[in-house]
Amino acid sequence: MKTLHVLKETFLSSLPLAAVILIVCVFIAPMRDANDYVKLAVGYAGVVVGQAIFLVGLDISILPVGKLMGKSLIKLKKAVFIIFFGLLFGLVAEAAEPAVSVFARLSHMVLEDINERVLVWVMASGIGCFVGVALYRIVKDMDIKRLFVGMYSVILLLLIFVPKQFVAVAFDGSGSTTGDVSVPFMLALGVGVSATISKRKTSDDVFGIIGVASLGPIFTIFLYGIIFRAAHGGIIPPERLYSPGMESFAYYLAHNLGSVALALTPVLTVFLLFQFIFIKLPKRELLKILLGTVPVFAGLLFFLSGIDFGFAFAGEYIGEVFLDPMRPEWYQWLLLLLGFVLGAAITLSEPAVTVLGKQLELLTNGHIKKNTIRGTLAIGIGVASMLSIVKILTQINILWFLIPLYALALYMTKFSSKLFVGLAFDSGGVSSGSLTSAFLTPLTLGVAQAMAVRAGESAPSLLTNGFGIIAFISVTPLIAVQTLGIIYDKRYQKVRRLTAAHELEELEELLPRPIDTESAEVREFES
Repeated sequence: MKTLHVLKETFLSSLPLAAVILIVCVFIAPMRDANDYVKLAVGYAGVVVGQAIFLVGLDISILPVGKLMGKSLIKLKKAVFIIFFGLLFGLVAEAAEPAVSVFARLSHMVLEDINERVLVWVMASGIGCFVGVALYRIVKDMDIKRLFVGMYSVILLLLIFVPKQFVAVAFDGSGSTTGDVSVPFMLALGVGVSATISKRKTSDDVFGIIGVASLGPIFTIFLYGIIFRAAHGGIIPPERLYSPGMESFAYYLAHNLGSVALALTPVLTVFLLFQFIFIKLPKRELLKILLGTVPVFAGLLFFLSGIDFGFAFAGEYIGEVFLDPMRPEWYQWLLLLLGFVLGAAITLSEPAVTVLGKQLELLTNGHIKKNTIRGTLAIGIGVASMLSIVKILTQINILWFLIPLYALALYMTKFSSKLFVGLAFDSGGVSSGSLTSAFLTPLTLGVAQAMAVRAGESAPSLLTNGFGIIAFISVTPLIAVQTLGIIYDKRYQKVRRLTAAHELEELEELLPRPIDTESAEVREFES
């Protein structure tokens, strides 16, 4: 019953996306080959069913593993051990993240010399290292505002040395690293460390761990890009026009089998090590968790294969439809409307966004409703999708967009409370989930590829022009959530002043009135 319930929720959340695909591929630009519709249907079914099975297995195995390991970590007492194992947990959890695998696959499809598994571990190592940094911040009670300003300042300086082809890849890679597998691990660690070793032991410490951790892949992909260029004699190898979905669905199942197994093995290995030393679950519960990894494996396998076979193909096709030379030139600007609708629809479909809304509603005692932040993020991410397409169509460097947006987000930390700063930077990670990587990135790559075909030899790099949408989606929530935080803080202060004034009036009524020495009663008494 639970599987059917999750399947129903997953299907309903994907309907806006399915509607857009049908409108474009059936009514606006019908496909000529009937097999293409079969490919879309099989790919869509693979993504929906795979994600549902994966989420069911996640509740049975991966989430309990994260909580158990987080709680057992507290037994180590010493901060140095907690930080070390936090680093290790972040590393192994990230290797199993579906969105990371999708992103690495798309990067390899564009530039064959990028090794898919190497890129996964590059991003995972970045997350692992910065989970350690985030836990160290909690232990040492470091100011989260200064930490973010300092880290992003270093990132801006490093841009001088990074190959331009890897700039958008780094920011996109950062956005794709926080999803269904890694976030529970990070939050479990944050709660555990905040409750035991943190000096202040407030809820402020819990938020921000995801935002800090997601900085890691930016640094590690920057380093990977520098090494990659040096290994190829200072020249980035030529890219290729990728053609997704060219093989059969069975081919992609077989092709992804080893990658999925390799992604889940480290998580299970570390868990079994902790089970032997610290956790020591009864055999029945241990067997339940181990069996729960079977649907995780199967769901992830079908999910990735559905993306490779159908979703990536659909994204590429839609991108090419609006840039068809046979259509009027203004037709391409309709992509802006399409991008906004897709960005907003996918945001409302992301389970992590709903969870974030519930957390914020709880923390603000209902003053900010969960649907308020969901709607705000949907609009912000819709705008982010539009900006990404504007970048592709105009071929403007992504830094002309990202630097002002991040500068505004960092400036707003001056006026936001620490709680909302941490929450904002966390929301930048959770807003870009596996659906974003599964569909929006292939869409922008399809648009960039159509632009490249049209431009010929003067075409911009697909790595430079095609990637970047997750980067936009990661930065707009920083501004949106901090704006809500500033509004909330002002309202809260106003309520406090009104409450204080009301209490003062009540107190004055209860206390004896001061004696008026000039009153007629006093003069009569004195006489």
